[in-house]
Amino acid sequence: MKIVITGGHLSPALAVIEKIPKDWEILFIGRKFALEGDKSVSLEYQTVNDLGIKFVDINAGRLQRSFSRYTIPSILRIPKAYITTLNVLRELKPDAILGFGGYVSVPVVIVGKMLNIPTVIHEQTLNAGASNKILSKFADKILISWETSFKYFPKEKTELIGNPVREDFFKPTNLPEGSDPLIFVFGGSTGSHTLNTLIEKIVRKLLKSYRVLHMTGPMDYERLSVLSRSLSNSNKYLAVESFNPFCMGYVLQNSEMVISRSGINTITELIKFEKPAILIPLPFGQKNEQEKNARFLKELGLAEVLDQKTVTPDALFEVVQKMFLHLDKYKLRKKGVLRLGASEKILEALKDATNKKTKKTK
Repeated sequence: MKIVITGGHLSPALAVIEKIPKDWEILFIGRKFALEGDKSVSLEYQTVNDLGIKFVDINAGRLQRSFSRYTIPSILRIPKAYITTLNVLRELKPDAILGFGGYVSVPVVIVGKMLNIPTVIHEQTLNAGASNKILSKFADKILISWETSFKYFPKEKTELIGNPVREDFFKPTNLPEGSDPLIFVFGGSTGSHTLNTLIEKIVRKLLKSYRVLHMTGPMDYERLSVLSRSLSNSNKYLAVESFNPFCMGYVLQNSEMVISRSGINTITELIKFEKPAILIPLPFGQKNEQEKNARFLKELGLAEVLDQKTVTPDALFEVVQKMFLHLDKYKLRKKGVLRLGASEKILEALKDATNKKTKKTK
């Protein structure tokens, strides 16, 4: 069986890939570069290539929420993305397409529908992403992670299965030295300048009591590496630009606390490991999605939420101190939040979609 996987959410895609039978052929369509105008290759490009899966960059354009010097070039790339996708799908002739949201998935699923290729899309968020709302009209099957998403999609082809979580992501990686509690700072796959700056200003105070593993992303890595070497107890602070996604489970397992953004896949993994977290949601985005995610985790008993617009380095440090004084109180209040077997159900949906097409053509 040949399948195309596409979309902007790598974590659930990896969770499904690890369950795919070895005799299936996989093609991944995504973005090669992490940010507009940046020549740093994306984490998905690096990871998918490392897995030996063929990666196709369609360089999809999109309608941006705010105008910048990249807006017009991005819009002009939209037709080319559809032509490239058409050529790729005609050449590969996949049995099915699996989309994980994001603007990259839009031309793939739409062109797939034009070519009569069965398509399944998966929604990770508590609501519905803009791309998946569009694609719900073209997809044969819509799979959702949370009950709150039902109202956004046609009931007759929507199924609640949960958000896939990887199992094979406990690969060891370097951690800061020592025995003090470990704080993991994580701003998403491309990093967060806001989080980086906050930690930079309080790192010396943090290192008096804690170790800090800081995934910076490319934007501030060089500066924070220089900072690390200047610290008297530099062995307790480790700044990394990124690390292999297959190490994430190992890092979370060994961390006492996480300071992060609140993308839904981060929230899902924090629930899985029941890790206390300080969340600073991205203040802009689709319908305050990260704010809703953060409040969801706080209601579950695992998080404190800070506002990026008002938080100061000292305020963040104070919350860290207070949480560590009562860390045993940050427990998951509701068991069974994560549904098991989501990856397997996605594969079942793909098989079912292809079987239905086969019956129609007979």
